[in-house]
Amino acid sequence: MEPSKVYFTDLRTTPGNDMMTKLTRLVKRAGIEGIDFKDKFTAIKIHFGEPGNLAYIRPNYAAAIVDLLKSLGAKVFLTDSNTLYSGGRSNAVDHLHAAMDNGFNPIGAHCDVIIADGLIGTDYKEIPVNGKYCPAPKIGSTIANADIIISMNHFKGHEQTGFGGAIKNLGMGSASVGGKLELYSSSQPVIDENACIGCRICEKYCRHDAIRVTDRKAHIDYGKCVGCGQCVAVCQHSGAVVKDWDSSETLNYKIAEYALAVVKDKPHFHISFIMNVSPNCDCWNHNDAAIIPDLGIAASFDPVALDCACADMVKAAPVLPRNVIADKDGECHHTHEGEDKFHIIHPDTKWEAGVEHGEAIGLGSRQYELVTVR
Repeated sequence: MEPSKVYFTDLRTTPGNDMMTKLTRLVKRAGIEGIDFKDKFTAIKIHFGEPGNLAYIRPNYAAAIVDLLKSLGAKVFLTDSNTLYSGGRSNAVDHLHAAMDNGFNPIGAHCDVIIADGLIGTDYKEIPVNGKYCPAPKIGSTIANADIIISMNHFKGHEQTGFGGAIKNLGMGSASVGGKLELYSSSQPVIDENACIGCRICEKYCRHDAIRVTDRKAHIDYGKCVGCGQCVAVCQHSGAVVKDWDSSETLNYKIAEYALAVVKDKPHFHISFIMNVSPNCDCWNHNDAAIIPDLGIAASFDPVALDCACADMVKAAPVLPRNVIADKDGECHHTHEGEDKFHIIHPDTKWEAGVEHGEAIGLGSRQYELVTVR
């Protein structure tokens, strides 16, 4: 297998050559115009940022890609799925407010926003991939119905997967709420009786008649429960919750299979922003100090190669002072050039599992050729 090409541009600018111009030049050089966008529903999968977190991709960059795709005839929209946890993006109403507040709106990003799995995370399609861990991933219906997938990824650390890049943005980010439960947990959900208020919404939406509310508390019949996660999706009081979390390796395997489902039989293209590389996910309602200097933007048709290239660039970069890694060093500051920063921050994770499994299932190649675009 020949190495996949990953195209990269740094953050140096000159008059008339701003970062939006460089981004457009980068994706053109990488071959995005080779996709037939004419009248095609084109989903830009992006993270809108949890309210309070400021590490997400600037909407200006999304607008530059939107304008390019519109010029190529695309019916383009920005999208993301609701979260499994209760926060500022756990339902479409709150999620849209978060997106609009962060500038992802027709004014700031030049297109509309659609929440992929509907009002409460129950709108999804199962896409068979014959995966070892997830045979038929539950993908938000808006993403599943799109003709073309473009991912815009903030490359940063993640407390459970090691880092978040293209594969995680595609796989975890496109999963319905029930799909996220399948990704995170190997067991069925449970009821936290202290949080349950007996509102019966879980009973109403359970497709398998597995939940009944008695004495003002929900109860799960595990003889009927299939672990679909709809009760977790619809509960707004954290009454239905995840019981056990999967290991980092297994989680990364599952995410790769979900990512494969997202791009299956569709043109797809991926852009990663190695900027404000925070130690944790953008799903937190805050962002800690960046661990390395801002590096640039990378793009590829291959999400596996793209993640590998970004990880290698972060490894090669020096650590900034006054962040979580610098704190671990104490008074003696080390640059940690050539070291795996994500393993230093999250020693119990193994991000390599995701790219290895991604390559094994045909999502992409770990071998890449880096092409610099000025």
